[in-house]
Amino acid sequence: MSTTRRTARRLSAAAGIAVAGALALAACSAPAADDEKTPAPEWELTAQTDAPSGDIDSFTWVSYSEPYSLDYAYAFDYSDNQVLSNVCESLLRLNPDYTLTPGLAEAYEHPTPDTWVYMIRQGVTFHDGTPLTADDVVASMSRHLDPEVGSSWYSVYQNVASIEKTGDRQVTVTMTQPNSQFNLAMGGSAGVIESAATLAEKGADYGNSTGLVNCTGPFELTAWKSGESVTLKRYDGYWDDTLRAKAGEVDILFMTDSNARVNALKSGEVDGGWMIPTDAIAQLQDSGKGEVYFGLNTAVGSLIVSDLEGPLGDLRVRQALMMAMDRQGMLDTAAKGYGEVTNALTTESVWVGASDAAMTAAFDGLQEYDHDLDAAKKLVDEAGAAGEEIVITTAPIGNDFAVISQGAAAAAQSIGLKAKIETVSPSAYTALFSDPSAREGTDLFYTSWYLSSPDPLEMYSVLRTGEFSNYGNWSDPDFDALVNEAVAIDDPAARSDVTAKAQRITNEQLPWLPLFEGPMTVFLGDRVTGVAPSVAMLYYPWAATIGAR
Repeated sequence: MSTTRRTARRLSAAAGIAVAGALALAACSAPAADDEKTPAPEWELTAQTDAPSGDIDSFTWVSYSEPYSLDYAYAFDYSDNQVLSNVCESLLRLNPDYTLTPGLAEAYEHPTPDTWVYMIRQGVTFHDGTPLTADDVVASMSRHLDPEVGSSWYSVYQNVASIEKTGDRQVTVTMTQPNSQFNLAMGGSAGVIESAATLAEKGADYGNSTGLVNCTGPFELTAWKSGESVTLKRYDGYWDDTLRAKAGEVDILFMTDSNARVNALKSGEVDGGWMIPTDAIAQLQDSGKGEVYFGLNTAVGSLIVSDLEGPLGDLRVRQALMMAMDRQGMLDTAAKGYGEVTNALTTESVWVGASDAAMTAAFDGLQEYDHDLDAAKKLVDEAGAAGEEIVITTAPIGNDFAVISQGAAAAAQSIGLKAKIETVSPSAYTALFSDPSAREGTDLFYTSWYLSSPDPLEMYSVLRTGEFSNYGNWSDPDFDALVNEAVAIDDPAARSDVTAKAQRITNEQLPWLPLFEGPMTVFLGDRVTGVAPSVAMLYYPWAATIGAR
């Protein structure tokens, strides 16, 4: 498989972020009338729900989609990782508050700027009872470098020169250049460890409904009924007593229809689920069957500028469109007001270890782009873009797709541009993220982009010149220099000071148009409790903490 094909496959999986993120924000509500004002809902973040009273024999959960794959190399979406996080473990553990602590690596060292050394935990066994070894770690990590695998996480490993066993329980990763982001990514799918023997035995069937997986987490994957469900069973040989599963078994059901999911929760047919359609929150809160909780999130809903050769290539037109869009109205209609308008492409939640000065520089004093049609029209006229057309590509995926595409088109038309909404199939929409030819003729498309590590550089690294996820081929030498400088800095506070400057550049240059951010939602029925509401459910074993109410 060529490098080009490998990269395309990686970003095809990334497109699922946009699809699933859309479902997280809104699923099936109708836009409000122009003259209606949606009252802001009352909600607050919850770090941890009540502790369980004890264990529970089993509980059921609902997911909006069947996993694309449970092979950690391709687990790049909500539906994949919310299952895998309970079954497989990484070298480091990404906690619900987005801090990193030791995982399958009980410790790590950074002896030189170019090397990371991981000490592998003793006393850990895979679900088949075999012990975890350094050889398993080398085999698992090396797959991300194999072009025949085509890992969705190749970008994490692209500067890796070697992965070697350097001791009985020691693995050393040597980089081609200093890279702080590599170790931060070891708390997610990029750091998952699988049995080398299982990888060799299962081959192409690894991670699918036939081959399953053999990992070290608190639950074992015992069944995958294609199109229906997966079943997780408590692994009694689990090494970490603090995260021993409180449920003997968990059934995760796949329900692609949002109404069916909501009805299953309202009726008590299932005990819980992540990413509640926002128009159903009030229904579920009034159902008497459980409670909706709001937790930490790292996703920002944005419009990606995918063609800088057309009208949006002029910064003044991008600024004008930001000023013409009623982003608060979009939030109110698409997400029922659960969230807030933002001018940044990252949430404060990922700036872990940042200095106070960096947080002030990164978020305070950003250009607000207040709603101002007169000023926006003036910018369009100055750019000589009046009467030019932009194409907004969307798909019948969720209500927010419709609201945002219609809102952006109306804003463009209100300032003298022509706007066309091009509706494509969900699969064709996915191709926008993986195939440059699919983006031809598209000026804007929507994403809700979450970060998988506690550092905003994960976002800004993809906007450097030439990066595959830099969909509009935006280029700013000062931005590139800042991001490259920050990547080489190990200290998170010092790194954040540089990253803040990069964030301010994107706020000014608008390679993507930030719209709003919102909380991660979860519903817990009246039988269960114990979960920490957080987008870290993608990598943290959330189901292990759920027990009897």
